[in-house]
Amino acid sequence: MVCPSWLSFVLYNPVRKILTDREKILAESGITAGSVVLEVGAGNGFFTEVIAATARKVYAVELQDGMVEKLKRRIAGHAGKVEIICGDIAEIDIPAGIADVAFLYYSFHEIDRKEEGARNIAGAVRAGGVLSIYEPVLEVGRDAMEMTRAVFESEGFRAEARRDTLLTRFLRMRKVEV
Repeated sequence: MVCPSWLSFVLYNPVRKILTDREKILAESGITAGSVVLEVGAGNGFFTEVIAATARKVYAVELQDGMVEKLKRRIAGHAGKVEIICGDIAEIDIPAGIADVAFLYYSFHEIDRKEEGARNIAGAVRAGGVLSIYEPVLEVGRDAMEMTRAVFESEGFRAEARRDTLLTRFLRMRKVEV
């Protein structure tokens, strides 16, 4: 279930800011100063603001209008670095090869049409680019994470790092050079 925008305070609060090392997450996702990032499920901008402060450009995809309004306010200080795309990743058109990194934090499990979403994400990532997926342990079991890996492998990615912690499953993949 997608987190409704009226509950977005859960996604952006002081406790989460303390417990989440956003800079470390960006680093292990391969996001650098020169990166162009496709962030799928941007929500209210908890990661978008940090990605925008780090990367060259962010394409922030968000499904809910209420979250988009909160996201716009959150990234106001990063004019020109963030382009918000409102829509379902399984349905929108994204230019091919625009991103060095696709970043999905607690969002892929919420996509109804996973194969179509994965196809659009894969098309947006350049050859040699990175796909970084974080999922909540309580909602995404090991089998579901393995299915996510398989879906993206069928789209030309290969796993290069994975780990499970108390709260999060992490998978980093690289798009195979063609």
